[in-house]
Amino acid sequence: MPGRCVFGRRWAIGSDDFVLPGAFELSVRLLWWVGILALYAVHKGQFNCPGGGLLHSYLLVLLILLASIICALSALVYISMQGTISNPGPRKSLPKLLYTRLLLYLPEFIWAVVGAVWVSDSSVRCEKTVINVIMGTVIASWVIIIFTIIGVVIVFDPLGGKKTFYLTSSVNRNLESSQSGQLLYNVKNTATRVWEKRIRLLCCCIVQNDDHRVAFTSIAELFRTYFSDTDLVPSDIAAGLTLLHQEQDKMESCPKEPEEVLCHSPTSLATDDLDIELENAAHYMLFAAAAYGWPYYIYTNPFTALCKLNGDCCRNRPTDSDITGSDRHSFHFGSILKITGLQYRDFIHISFHNKIYEIPFFVALDHRKEAIVVAVRGTLSFEDILTDLSADCEDLTLEDVLENGFVHKGITQAASYIYRKLINDGILNQAFTIAPEYKLVIVGHSLGGGTASILAIMLRNSFPTLRCYAFSPPGGLLSKSLADYTKHFIVSVIVGKDLVARLSMPNMEDLKRRIVRIVANCNKPKYQILLRGCWYEVFGGDPDNSPTELDGRNQDALTQPLLAEESLMVRRSPSYNALEDESHLNSPPQYPHLYLPGKIIHIVEESSSRRLCSSDIKYTARWSNETVFSSILISPKMITDHMPDVVLKALNSLSQERGSCISC
Repeated sequence: MPGRCVFGRRWAIGSDDFVLPGAFELSVRLLWWVGILALYAVHKGQFNCPGGGLLHSYLLVLLILLASIICALSALVYISMQGTISNPGPRKSLPKLLYTRLLLYLPEFIWAVVGAVWVSDSSVRCEKTVINVIMGTVIASWVIIIFTIIGVVIVFDPLGGKKTFYLTSSVNRNLESSQSGQLLYNVKNTATRVWEKRIRLLCCCIVQNDDHRVAFTSIAELFRTYFSDTDLVPSDIAAGLTLLHQEQDKMESCPKEPEEVLCHSPTSLATDDLDIELENAAHYMLFAAAAYGWPYYIYTNPFTALCKLNGDCCRNRPTDSDITGSDRHSFHFGSILKITGLQYRDFIHISFHNKIYEIPFFVALDHRKEAIVVAVRGTLSFEDILTDLSADCEDLTLEDVLENGFVHKGITQAASYIYRKLINDGILNQAFTIAPEYKLVIVGHSLGGGTASILAIMLRNSFPTLRCYAFSPPGGLLSKSLADYTKHFIVSVIVGKDLVARLSMPNMEDLKRRIVRIVANCNKPKYQILLRGCWYEVFGGDPDNSPTELDGRNQDALTQPLLAEESLMVRRSPSYNALEDESHLNSPPQYPHLYLPGKIIHIVEESSSRRLCSSDIKYTARWSNETVFSSILISPKMITDHMPDVVLKALNSLSQERGSCISC
């Protein structure tokens, strides 16, 4: 529901968010009160010692104070349990209870200070057990007060004052247009500055220059635009995600239509082509994984990696002309040698240089496939994350190919950097001088896959036989015209429900719209949704079949936001603006659709053992198209399916399985 307004400003917490934290504090307070009462009853006649009267008074007042807090908490939790996310009516008395509970912090703080003074007073010489217990109560009081302060800091919304004013004034139609325009401009500027400060704080450990400042502003604008039209608190989003996950699982369990099954049935020619590409992809994925260097090697070999690297990495260190960037103790280069199985003489150039829009890569000779391989590293640093998040669109004009192709700005700049290094520094010329008959292959995973794809587009005219393998590339990468152009020389490999392959601004807008819709129209209280969701994610079971206000509605009736959804919108979402004329698959005007590059191989789990310790997983692969990835799927595997070791494992499993079938 909309954020709670307290003390004249909005906070990032709803009136139904006090159930779980309140119940936890209530249980602690009850145990505390019972313990103090038992102590008082047992030692009632033993306060005749020096200072005992003060301790006796402290315990009595503490019992009364705890009883008052328990009553206030009980009422707060009970009222917070009422209603649903979009129906806060039964919780209208909660603000008074919240103010009462907050008011009780004042005497509790004073009594905690008094208790600390009394316990530390050397003139108090009562029984040791009594003093220790009272000292424990004083410590407990301070711990609760400190955690409360931390909680207040977490739910504090820097835009609370301005956003509340904007919410109330946006309803007032009597405002002059110039006044409301100036108000909106001020809110937008403040929101951008707040997001920029947050990003700077997260990236405080990296050296910042003009490129970073431009990126910070661009990313802040992106976040501000995305979050500006909804009034959801974090728990609403969590509830929406768990509801969406269960809804998607219910849809997957439904039998497919015959037409849908037929359209995925591959021809024999396509199957042969798929087998060849899977074998190539399994081979080149080693190079894409090796580009991560020692972090990937240690992650996949946690017990033996350090010993192997310490023993081998320094024996054949390349000369300074072959390597750029920092590689202390040659751990990166040693890991690349171990993963790829190549020799030092097979490497033409290695760059570990890493800045925003400048990512590491290496160029090597692959004698097995007779290829010159350019492997680009994926996301592994704050600079890489900034490159990922610089998601504005920019034009990529290719001579004799296309005129107006849209691409991801940050990834395109990273590809341009590598392009300049390869061409201007003569790296590719050197490679083809050594092996003129070899073909050029560009590979990468994640950010590296996206960069490799755009780099392949840039090099295509100069190297017509070029091939590119993009593993788990970002979804919002190329416009439709460029994506179609790349189908001749790029193969993208996606595993399961990989989140990154579905990430694009239109897909994020669609996810936001679906979260608002399913949350606003669910008839269950939020705490029940979250508890059931946690149980479902950890232990599984059948998806929750809770009824919503959407049940029984036809599709035409769902193309406009319902009243419950309007309560969660600061202004009408760009998603709904698009829905007025077209279906939800069409992108909002300010977010043009960008797609995955090339032909797409989609690998999914066919079956797996129910046992947690079992690794008996079978995969199946098929050719897919970009429309399959036009929606974000919520799943515990949406992150793990993106990891390079999972992609490599799936490819190796498929390659071995198909190889054994051929031999049979």
